[in-house]
Amino acid sequence: MKKAVTLLSGGLDSATTLFYAKKKGYEVYCLTFDYGQRHRKEIKSAVSIARRAGCKYQIIKIKLPWKGSALLDKRISIPKRGASGIPVTYVAGRNTIFLSFALSFAETIGARDIFIGANAVDFSGYPDCRPGYYKVFNKLSRLATKTGVEGKAIKIHTPLINKTKKEIVLLAKKIKVPLELTWSCYRGTGKPCGACDSCRLRSKGFKQANIKDPAI
Repeated sequence: MKKAVTLLSGGLDSATTLFYAKKKGYEVYCLTFDYGQRHRKEIKSAVSIARRAGCKYQIIKIKLPWKGSALLDKRISIPKRGASGIPVTYVAGRNTIFLSFALSFAETIGARDIFIGANAVDFSGYPDCRPGYYKVFNKLSRLATKTGVEGKAIKIHTPLINKTKKEIVLLAKKIKVPLELTWSCYRGTGKPCGACDSCRLRSKGFKQANIKDPAI
């Protein structure tokens, strides 16, 4: 069976991407990052989802001591409503850091595919969620790895990149993602706050899909 590495945060998009990769016949290895995020509850969700999927997983602990994001620094308030431009919840270079780890891991275990649940439709405006970014990263994969130089480049897959949150929810339902285990809220409290950007986008998707969110 062909191997793939999936970045699993514990949220709706990453969980859907994991089950999508499994549906495509891959033996999936999950990478979850503990990078000091204030919504650490998502890590527990990621573990639960990986176990439900029957996939091997690793939690990679890294430090970003320079902070610079509301997700890393509690002194910066998480906005309750979407703002124009790139929000303060943006973590500088996060997907580049994560994908670099995934690329190294994939090459080491002989996986030729990496899946990430990036979305460029109903999203917060992060620059590392745009299609052009992944096009360039795929070029990097070809140039910067032994497998790439040998003509066996590792490919970055973004199956949700052009989907609305409604479409993602419907896909998740279709492929039996355990939605009740997912966590999207930027605040790591007992229940989703319902006000942060991530909560609002998730709520929008479930409402438009006419499906009750089982995680609430």
